[in-house]
Amino acid sequence: MSEELKRLLEQQGEAFDAFKNTHDEQMAELEKRGANDPVLMERFEKIETSLDKAVEGKAAIDAALEAERKEREDLEARLNRVGIQGGTEAEAKQALELKEFNVALSGLAAERKRQFTPLDQEGLDEYKAAFNHMMRHGKDDLSGDEVKTLSVGSDPDGGYFVTPDVSGRIVSKVFETSQMRQVANVQTISTDKLQGIEDLDEAGAGYAGEKTQGSDTKTPQTGEWEIPVWWLDTEPKATQQMLDDPAIDMEAWLSGKVSAKLGRFEEAEFVAGSVGKIRGLTSYNTLADSGSGVVWGKLGHIKTGVNGGFAASDPGDAIHDVVGLLKNEYLPNSRFMTRRTVITKIRKFKDGQGNYLWQPSFVLGTPEMIVGHGVSRAEDMPALGTGSLSLAFGDFERCYQIVDRQGIRVLRDPFTSKPYIKFYTTKRTGGGVVNYEAAKFLKFAA
Repeated sequence: MSEELKRLLEQQGEAFDAFKNTHDEQMAELEKRGANDPVLMERFEKIETSLDKAVEGKAAIDAALEAERKEREDLEARLNRVGIQGGTEAEAKQALELKEFNVALSGLAAERKRQFTPLDQEGLDEYKAAFNHMMRHGKDDLSGDEVKTLSVGSDPDGGYFVTPDVSGRIVSKVFETSQMRQVANVQTISTDKLQGIEDLDEAGAGYAGEKTQGSDTKTPQTGEWEIPVWWLDTEPKATQQMLDDPAIDMEAWLSGKVSAKLGRFEEAEFVAGSVGKIRGLTSYNTLADSGSGVVWGKLGHIKTGVNGGFAASDPGDAIHDVVGLLKNEYLPNSRFMTRRTVITKIRKFKDGQGNYLWQPSFVLGTPEMIVGHGVSRAEDMPALGTGSLSLAFGDFERCYQIVDRQGIRVLRDPFTSKPYIKFYTTKRTGGGVVNYEAAKFLKFAA
């Protein structure tokens, strides 16, 4: 166990004990005097802040470890998919990068209606070297051979595709900071949209004789869904002095800057994006759900009974009610998604035996819990207000689909932001709900 993790767990444990003791003091003070002591309230707020920092710090470590695990599993799956076997891990990664880059370049060539000859390993190495030269010194400083080498990955606007190694770093870093990427299903494609089938009903079943057809001939209803990808861009800046420094890893610098900026934007869109863009989870229409589900194409909700908050009496009942809306098949992989401000309210709720509904986690890889289910903190969820959908519960891997188009492009711009050099970076991403019964909302309304 790292010293940082050990420190966070100790801080979390101490803060939670202090939270429980101070909250009990507050409740006793409120019952005795009808009001809370301001000094006690101030102490309680500081304890909650310390507790949140520890919980979120541990969650960041969990996310980093999960990103590493996911990257290893993804690498193994990609190697198996393209049939790369044998050799060292470094050789396998090198062969995979070459194959995936050729796939991306082939798709680009098809879009531009031009011929494409796959690169060999020497060609990829030359492309990387020329790309690094272009990043540091610009296109005008490239030799004729370097211009020719980069032409296979160029677009009409003068940008160039980054290699799979760089785009992989960007995706991995974005994963660490995006709650939706950590819990949703993510698919990489080489086209402009991902399509799938909606299985809206179950096929029938019945007894069949050796020579007779079964009595149930029910056919499942099916529909189709599609998620298009949208252009996203960001413009990290650098000084020429920094670019001239050979000690700076330009690929690492670019991946760090791009992932930070795109990660924040993507996360907001996955949660709240509107129609005609990346469709956010909270942008779909909802209907009151009594437990029997709602019409396909809308998400179910249950009300708290109070506008912008929880009921004064037995407020935790609403939490149990939203869990109860979900079908059993989705429960094993279900979790809550909400803001910190909502968690601070739920953290004070107790069950009939005096146990807190919210519990911190002291196990690496296990998140904080509400009534036994994990929690994802997404600050882009709606703020508490009348009718707000500030808390969701469900199996988000089956509910929400994220789509990434292969290829991230970079255009070096030394003119429009002097004395800085901008790197106009674009990628294509989409997102939307594909299973409307796999998630439910708590609606903060009377």
